[in-house]
Amino acid sequence: MVCASAQHLCSGMASDGVPKVFSLKEVEQHVAQDDCWMIIHGKVYDVTTFMDDHPGGDDVLLQTAGKDASEEFDDVGHSKSAIEQLKDFYVGECSEVLEKKLESVTDAKPAAKDPPTSTNGAGFYSKILQFLVPLMLLGVAVALRKYSKKTADAKY
Repeated sequence: MVCASAQHLCSGMASDGVPKVFSLKEVEQHVAQDDCWMIIHGKVYDVTTFMDDHPGGDDVLLQTAGKDASEEFDDVGHSKSAIEQLKDFYVGECSEVLEKKLESVTDAKPAAKDPPTSTNGAGFYSKILQFLVPLMLLGVAVALRKYSKKTADAKY
């Protein structure tokens, strides 16, 4: 079902309780001050009546009008009450945006696993050296201190 004019009364649900579905092309037609729609996480919102009340100003809403504003909405870090307030402006769903999000999730490749590490070989010797080298340096420092102290005492 398409709401062609700004004077529509869309509740977001069709008479059978199923959400109204809008194409991206239909949402793109609502980009004016007196007719402003946007998509957030696949849901279509008519924010026309909220333009004057939006804390960020109407320019922010007009910049994202008629398109998927999910990223911009999330980047701002809206409060829980602002997210709850979205329900008042809900008019339906945009299946194209939902499908794109679903595709991006299913197309994402799983993270490559780290190759197994060997318990013997260079890794083992490296760990031993990390322990022994500082220990040897400490021993050398103590020996030099004792040697230098003995030679200093012998001169006086």
